[in-house]
Amino acid sequence: MKKYINKLLVICAFVFVGSSCENNAELTTLKEVNFTAPIEASPSKVVLKSETASQAVTTISWPAVVFPINAPVAYTLLFDTATDVTWANAIAVEAGEDVLSKSFLGTDLNKMAIKLGLTADVEGKILVRVVATLDRKITSEAIELAVTPFAKKVVFGAIYMPGSYQDWDAATAAALDAVDSGIYQGYVTFPASKGLGFKFTNERNWNQFYGADANGNLVDGSNIDFAVAKAGTYQMMVNLNTSKWTATPYAWGIIGTATAGGWNSSTAMTYDHQLKIWKFKGALLAGALKFRLNDAWTINYGAKNNNDGIMYLDNQGAYDVAEAGNYEVTFSIQEKDPTTGVYPATAIYTVKKI
Repeated sequence: MKKYINKLLVICAFVFVGSSCENNAELTTLKEVNFTAPIEASPSKVVLKSETASQAVTTISWPAVVFPINAPVAYTLLFDTATDVTWANAIAVEAGEDVLSKSFLGTDLNKMAIKLGLTADVEGKILVRVVATLDRKITSEAIELAVTPFAKKVVFGAIYMPGSYQDWDAATAAALDAVDSGIYQGYVTFPASKGLGFKFTNERNWNQFYGADANGNLVDGSNIDFAVAKAGTYQMMVNLNTSKWTATPYAWGIIGTATAGGWNSSTAMTYDHQLKIWKFKGALLAGALKFRLNDAWTINYGAKNNNDGIMYLDNQGAYDVAEAGNYEVTFSIQEKDPTTGVYPATAIYTVKKI
């Protein structure tokens, strides 16, 4: 009887192994998957100019990669120089799931070219390849993109933004600095205790001012106020070329175990438009303190120590608040590079007990 039982166990073992092998044969990682054709750039030679910064200048397209499983395929484009054979410094741009092309604006391609080390007004070579991802990564062959970047011109000047947030005093209004010809940018905090209206002036007086038309566009001398939707801090953009303006929620904040939100949410700072610094005044706990933009970790600054008053971009360190109490915290940072879109490597801060 024992002999027959042993034979039955051996047969069952063979059946189990055979079944496992059959199932493994369906695993996608055992099947070869590739791009079926080269990727393409149209055009593959681009001369960038400030006049075409807001226009699509090239489109990268590729064939679908078919995996033996019915699921969305994510595509990412990699941009690098011909000298970086390891692609260690490649710039990655996500295209999305099941999309087979991506177009690039002149300003975005220009930023990538400058960041990769190409010289302004000189044709350089950028290599491009596409990565398809499902249960594994499939990478296309690289193609060459000839790009001539441009250097963004430095412009000077400012317009001003008197409003209810500072009692309509043109002499002390927030300055919006020129970032391009006829285009101005600045930051304003609208306190909850104040109104939401404002206008723009060419000087720190009311000799020439801009109010709103029926559609909210700029009109010279209009008595109708502009207004933001609600109290808060905004990045203000004004384009005198098109008579348009925008107000985008924008705020640096503090985060860490010393703050009310811990590591989960930032405590927003307010912008002092006269000193051009960000401020927080209130209670802090003993613990860590860092700075980040718009309540996200995409752009953040940490301290290497408690002594030099410098915060460093993407640094894992934090300022150590020694004891709980009421504090005034300030944060001063330069604008990001207009050509590369890169934020400065350092920023200045203070933490003072009050």
